[in-house]
Amino acid sequence: MDNSVKYILKSSYRVRVLQAIGHDVKTPSQIAKDSSVLNNHISRTLRQLYEHDLIELINPEMHCGRLYRLTEKGLVVLSIINNESVQ
Repeated sequence: MDNSVKYILKSSYRVRVLQAIGHDVKTPSQIAKDSSVLNNHISRTLRQLYEHDLIELINPEMHCGRLYRLTEKGLVVLSIINNESVQ
């Protein structure tokens, strides 16, 4: 888990996207708005988080209106990051 936390902390985009999703289910547009990350960076960041098993795509058959949520691993990493950033 420590490697996943380090991986997330290396990119402010990854931190902000992970925090924007939180415990919710969101579309890329909602994530972009809530994270203040530009749309052109959202796709790449979501792909990176997906490849590291931190998020999951709920409706892969959809090309528009895709829904993302954190995996159990993603929730643990988010919890660690939020605790570290509070201290």
